[in-house]
Amino acid sequence: MPIKNGAEYIQSLRGRKLEIYLFGELVKEPVDHPMIRPSINAVAETYDLAVEEPELGSAESSLTGTNVNRFLHIAESAQDLVNQNRMQRKLGQLTGTCFQRCVGMDALNSLYSTTFEIDGKHGTQYHKRLIEFIKMVQRENLVIGGAMTDVKGDRSLSPSQQEDPDMFVHITRRDSKGVYITGAKAHQTGCINSHWIIVMPTMRLKAEDKDYAIVGAVPVDAPGIAYIYGRQSCDTRSMEGGEIDAGNVMYSGQEAMVIFKDVFIPNEVIFMNGEYEYAAMLVERFTCYHRRSYVCKTGLGDVLIGAAAAIADYNGVANASHIKDKLVEMTYLNEAIFGAGIASSYMS
Repeated sequence: MPIKNGAEYIQSLRGRKLEIYLFGELVKEPVDHPMIRPSINAVAETYDLAVEEPELGSAESSLTGTNVNRFLHIAESAQDLVNQNRMQRKLGQLTGTCFQRCVGMDALNSLYSTTFEIDGKHGTQYHKRLIEFIKMVQRENLVIGGAMTDVKGDRSLSPSQQEDPDMFVHITRRDSKGVYITGAKAHQTGCINSHWIIVMPTMRLKAEDKDYAIVGAVPVDAPGIAYIYGRQSCDTRSMEGGEIDAGNVMYSGQEAMVIFKDVFIPNEVIFMNGEYEYAAMLVERFTCYHRRSYVCKTGLGDVLIGAAAAIADYNGVANASHIKDKLVEMTYLNEAIFGAGIASSYMS
C-alpha cells in the first residue's frame, strides 16, 4: 500500500534497524530520538502538502497515469519546473528549514535524460531500468535521497590516483547479478529519512576512473551501510524539553556521512556502470536542476523576515526608519533569489 500522508510516512521509518551513530553512540530507533525527530517531521510535511494542496504538492505522472507526489514527478515542461519552485517555497514557509527531498527529485530528473543518452551510445538498458524504478517509487510514494558528494581525499588527484581508493565511492567487484560498492558520501541531506538512496559520481571522470562511474539505487537499510549523524545549529535544544521555544521548533534539517562497505547493488537498479564519459554530463545536469531548487530558501527567508518584523514590533521599534530599511532590503534580496530561480525554470 502506498504511503498516504505524513503520519504514515513517519510510521514507515520505524523498525529498520539502521546503523546510525550520534555522539559516538548507536541510535536504537531514530524516529524516537529527540534530535532526529524534528527532521523527520519536516519531511512529513511534504506528504501532507500533497494531500492538503494537491495542485501544489502533486502532479500527474505520464509514467503511471496517476497523481503522484511532485518530488517523484519527472518534469516534462517549464511549467513543471516552476510548479516545483512554488512547492519548495511553500514548504520552506511551513517548516522554516530544509525538508530534504530536493536532492532526490533533482537526481531522478537529471538521470532521466542522461540514461537515455548513455543507452543511445552503448546499447544499455539504463533508461528502461530507471523508468521501472520511478514507477515503483511513485506507486509506493517513497522518499528518494541522493548521494553525490564524496569525501575526496587529495583534491589535486583523480579518484583512481588516491592513496586510499575509498576516498571516492567505487565498485570493488562485479558478478552476474550486480556490483558491490565501497566508500563514503559526505553531507548527505535527509539520507536517514529516505527509503532509497541514489548513489552518483561527484565529478568528471577519466578512463582510469571507470570503477568510480557508478550510479545505482540502494535501500537505506541495505547491509553494509553505516551513518554518522551530522549536526545542526542549536540541535541539542530539542533534547532539553520545555516549551520556551516558538516558531519552527518542531522541524529541522538533517545530514549525515554515509559509509558503504561492500554494499550490493543489483543490476535492476544500476543506471551507470563504467560509462565514465557521462559522469560530467550527469553532474552538470544535476547541478542545473539543483541550483534552481534553492528557491526553497526563500520560504525560509519569508520566515526570517516575519520573525525579524515580529521582534521589532515586540521591542517597540517597528516604525523606526532604519528597521524598515533593513526589512525592505531583506525582502528585496529574498524576492530577487526567488525571481532568479523562477526565471531559470521558465527559460529551461
